[in-house]
Amino acid sequence: MAMNNEILLGVRKPARYIGQEWNVSRKDFEKSGIKFGLCFPDLYEIGMSNLGVRILYGLLNKQEDVACERIFSSDLDMESLIRAAKTDILSLESGRKLREFDILGFSLASELDYTNVLNLLDLGGIPLKASLRDESFPLVIAGGPSTLNPEPMHEFFDIFVIGEAEEALLEVLDVYRSHQALSKNKQELLLSLAQIEGIYVPSLYEARYSPDGSLQEFKPKAKGVPERVRKRFVLDLDASFFPVDWLVPYIQIVHDRITVEIMRGCPNKCRFCQARSGYYPFRVRNVKNIIGLAEEAYRRTGYEEISLCGLSVSDHPGIEEISKSLIGLFKERAVSLSLPSVKPKDGLGNVSSVIAGIKKTGLTFAPEAGNRRLREAIGKDFDEEDFFQNLERAYSDGYQRVKLYFMIGLAGEEEKDLEDMVNFAKRVSDARRKSKNASAFVNISVNTLIPKPHTAMQWLGMSDRARIQGKQDFLKSRSRNRNLVSSFQGFELSLLEGALSRGGRRII
Repeated sequence: MAMNNEILLGVRKPARYIGQEWNVSRKDFEKSGIKFGLCFPDLYEIGMSNLGVRILYGLLNKQEDVACERIFSSDLDMESLIRAAKTDILSLESGRKLREFDILGFSLASELDYTNVLNLLDLGGIPLKASLRDESFPLVIAGGPSTLNPEPMHEFFDIFVIGEAEEALLEVLDVYRSHQALSKNKQELLLSLAQIEGIYVPSLYEARYSPDGSLQEFKPKAKGVPERVRKRFVLDLDASFFPVDWLVPYIQIVHDRITVEIMRGCPNKCRFCQARSGYYPFRVRNVKNIIGLAEEAYRRTGYEEISLCGLSVSDHPGIEEISKSLIGLFKERAVSLSLPSVKPKDGLGNVSSVIAGIKKTGLTFAPEAGNRRLREAIGKDFDEEDFFQNLERAYSDGYQRVKLYFMIGLAGEEEKDLEDMVNFAKRVSDARRKSKNASAFVNISVNTLIPKPHTAMQWLGMSDRARIQGKQDFLKSRSRNRNLVSSFQGFELSLLEGALSRGGRRII
């Protein structure tokens, strides 16, 4: 079953909806024992840039009896045509309706995608609430970073995978196979799934509240259901699955390149960072394994850029060896290497020099605050002296652009701290003059602090709208410089993200 050509002719980017990419899985849907719909509640370009989606897609299709197909959110033009035609959203691989799958697995990368989840279910004719779905509907599950606090979405999902999904999801499939063989009802299936470490079945728990609305008690409703759900994580990163059959889209996506995950977790202890607790403990992939994965993924795709992925890639003990080896392998093939945000430390300059030898990409840093006092308050390890020494070396190697990430709304933040932030960005720009070049272009990204759960700052409140708006206006007025470009997340989005990330069962 394929998407109607008349519908495809009516949308801006039809390649979002046709599938058939290079390295796509081509399994017989009807003959597969388990039909798994991998759903990403955002546009194709964003979903195909998500490493977790690619890992699960490859891992699930490696299972002989599983057919995993992708479903992404439709853009507004496609959605309007689907609704006008009174048809359904379809999977990319074989054009199947959501109701034809056994399991629908959603990747929750951001709390701001929650409404997209509900919209996608609605477009597929799936009842939104889990309590309204019997055995005739797919099992609807979720995983991803946002499931560290799944409660705001507890009514809509049958189960949540808490933590890293690779191993837990295969155990879910094992239980589901037994369920199919024994023809158990949905309630029996959920009770069996609840026994898997890392699996949270919200319908098997009840919450009681005090008159003031605060949570008084939270406990299992059935015998054998664990009182606490422990986060799952992959112990050996080298032994875990990584996709080298890298799908190559027909349109440009956000991260249109090979991405090689070199580590998980982070050795740093930033007090605001939810990702550290979500991906704890810190694990690194072996250098030889990294090189082999990059080479094999290139051989199967022909991409001209490889990016190293991790929460803090400069903390990989072999980052310099990895960079030099990859450059040596790919320089003659005109394949460039890029890094995400890095820390200013010894060795960074050497890495920058190696990368600049083939392509002078921009550098990204996250000082988070403009001075040492606030960085120490939030636990940010950032040495300014090392930073500027390495930055000047990078400029002399040919770098021209820098991106800086900052936060506002920190406890004890004063006007002088905001002034220090602008002055820091100006120093970064002017530092390029020491190599007898023009000032560098600096992109300043400023976000409002959201004290998220499972962080050291989770009990703090968010700044109110007036204070954040005042701070944004101050920064805009002080950074009027042709070499500085500032961007801010709107307060409304920050507030919504904060409410959904910190809220309980009653928030929706």
